[in-house]
Amino acid sequence: MRKINEIIIHCTATPAGRNVSIGEIDRWHRARGFNGIGYHFVIALDGTVMKGRDITLAGAHCKGHNANSIGVCYVGGCDASMSPADTRTPAQRTALQRFIRHLRDLYPEATVHGHNEYAAKACPSTFATKSLNACQQPPNSALIASNRHNVSAPKRASDLRTRSNGLRFMSPLLE
Repeated sequence: MRKINEIIIHCTATPAGRNVSIGEIDRWHRARGFNGIGYHFVIALDGTVMKGRDITLAGAHCKGHNANSIGVCYVGGCDASMSPADTRTPAQRTALQRFIRHLRDLYPEATVHGHNEYAAKACPSTFATKSLNACQQPPNSALIASNRHNVSAPKRASDLRTRSNGLRFMSPLLE
C-alpha cells in the first residue's frame, strides 16, 4: 500500500456549469501521454464524488508529488472568459470539504495542498487558500477506525448511494 502524505486539490479548468465526465478527463490525460486519468477522485457539479484512478496506484496529477499523494479534482474553475474563478456549486463546496475531511480521517498524516503550490498554475483556482486551510484541522480520530474499512467507491453506477458522512460516490462511467 502506498504511504499517503499529501492530498492535492485540482480543478478541470473548465467554465462554470459545464459538465465534465470521468471519461472526458481520461481522454484528455491519455492525449497528454498518461496511461489514463491522473486524478483519483473527481467532484461533479452535483457534488457526487466520482472514482478515477485506483487509489492503490500513483497519480498523474502533480509532478514530483504523485507517488505519495491523492489527487482530487473538482469540475470547473474558470469563468466564461476562461479566467480563474471559484465556480464551485454549493454541492461541490460541501462535498469537497466533507471528502477532504474523510480522506484526512483515513490518512491522518496527510496535508492538504492546492496544485498551485507546486506548479505555476492557478489550479485549483482562486478559492484554494481559504478553503484548504479549513481542511487542515486535525482529523477526527474517533472516525478513523469506522471509516478505514469503508474507503472504496462502489463498483457500478447503480451502486450510487449516500454514505453516513453525507458523501455520494459513484464509479466512473467511461463514455
